Amino acid sequence: MSGHDTGALGWVAVGFAGLSAAILLVHLARRGRVADPDAPIAPTTKLWLLLGLGVFPIASAGSANVAGFQATQSRAFCGSCHVMEPHANDSNDPKGTSLSSLHAKNPYFGGDNCYTCHKDYGMYGYVLTKMGGMRHVYLYLTEYRSMPLEKAKHDIRIVSPVSNQTCATCHTMQAPAWAKVPDHASALSKVKDGTMACTSPGCHGFAHPGTKLGKELLLDGGTP
Repeated sequence: MSGHDTGALGWVAVGFAGLSAAILLVHLARRGRVADPDAPIAPTTKLWLLLGLGVFPIASAGSANVAGFQATQSRAFCGSCHVMEPHANDSNDPKGTSLSSLHAKNPYFGGDNCYTCHKDYGMYGYVLTKMGGMRHVYLYLTEYRSMPLEKAKHDIRIVSPVSNQTCATCHTMQAPAWAKVPDHASALSKVKDGTMACTSPGCHGFAHPGTKLGKELLLDGGTP
């Protein structure tokens, strides 16, 4: 979903909330003018209250949640924390040749390339990815918010390397063209069992090479 679509959903949520509030205000105003406040509520009024108290609030909450979920998938959101600026800047570099930058230029990923490569592709991937994102927010607020950027580049690392299966979701290892590449064919068994990473220095390189600081990290096939 594009940023334009996400903004539209936000306005939809506001619209439903406004309709709900208007219905309730009109009802309260009319009820105040009724001679007998204890009189039975008319069926038409009940229908309007169902919309104002049930249907429209649920629609507003649903639209707002979807818009919020989509907004948190964007690279702009991922780079909004200062400790992620090196990663976001690497992706945003129009002349960059890193994996991150190349995927950002691809219209298939576009502004959501961070989420696309780092999300969990399992059955519950969407939910688990969002839960992991909330952990990131918690850690930022409690530990990293006041951390200098240079220290963050040294201390912050991804919990676990991006698996080769994540790459294979788009770059299938079953395609004949993939298997015809000599390096692919010779490393196939190691790539499949995870002992060799697609993002290792000897293969396609780190997704964010500018954030790798020491030789010890060359042994790590993951990305920061």
